[in-house]
Amino acid sequence: MASVSTPALAAAVSQAGGLGSIAGGMSSVEALHQAIAAVREATDRPFNVNLFCHRPASPDPAREAAWLEYLRPFFAEFGSAPPAVLQETYPSFVANDDMLAMLLETRPPVISFHFGLPPTDKLAALRAAGATLLACATSLAEAQQLEEAGVDAIVAQGVEAGGHRGLFEPEQGDAGLSTFALTRLLVRRLRTPIISAGGIMDGAGIAAVVRLGAVAAQMGTAFVACPESAADAAYRTALLSDPPAATAITAVISGRPARGLVNRFVREVDQPGRPPVAPYPRAYDAAKALITSAKQHGNLGFAAQWAGQGAPLARALPAAELVQVLVSEMQAVI
Repeated sequence: MASVSTPALAAAVSQAGGLGSIAGGMSSVEALHQAIAAVREATDRPFNVNLFCHRPASPDPAREAAWLEYLRPFFAEFGSAPPAVLQETYPSFVANDDMLAMLLETRPPVISFHFGLPPTDKLAALRAAGATLLACATSLAEAQQLEEAGVDAIVAQGVEAGGHRGLFEPEQGDAGLSTFALTRLLVRRLRTPIISAGGIMDGAGIAAVVRLGAVAAQMGTAFVACPESAADAAYRTALLSDPPAATAITAVISGRPARGLVNRFVREVDQPGRPPVAPYPRAYDAAKALITSAKQHGNLGFAAQWAGQGAPLARALPAAELVQVLVSEMQAVI
């Protein structure tokens, strides 16, 4: 939930009996350090820190220039121009030794990984510091790699999930397995506990994946509308709209496939015949500039509004209340 998670949201979920999470994938070392401290001030319950383990981008000047030129007319609509060059705005954890040192100092109880795993020495150091380690998989092959690495639990991310697909190697394609199919496949084939993610919005959904053999459910979109999240008013309005907004997977915002609410960014930028998107996360640099320019002119159609297919089931409840409702719904079904 990078960009919308907050210490207040994580603490409220943990205090209510869930496992709250703070997003470290796009945070600086200092910002994440402060977030961990803020969660600990608000609760003594366990919480999770999520980290991105993507392969660091290699600059590709020709590809990036073509992408920026393609975006130029969209910038021009708001009287601006795309950046002259793209920057890698945040480093991958695989190459961020300063982040590792901070985590070894602060010792968050649970750490989860997206887009793969860090090197074995980092994994060993975090394990030795007492962290429970989780990692995301979108296929059996990815999950087998995680099991061989010895993670404590595997998050089975179905194609219904909002936000970035956890693909290790996006260029190799996406099997697009559903949450139910992937959960059952991993439960049958692996020994490691499985946590289901993707399209789960209520207690009935939690009960369903537990019946498939999952030990827990991971939920993101369900908590975006909570008052403790950092989602802006436009994001909340779009998420709770009636009729519901559609969702789609696109790479044009960040450079990696991610599911979000369909808006002008998705409809008009992700067109047939477009040039290859700049590499992740460098493409995000251009997207953020376009989003900022559009907002300054009162246009809310350009935004990164990540959401899963279950978005129409979202409820604008305080996080602690939502956790209580989810538990009650789950118990009623079970």
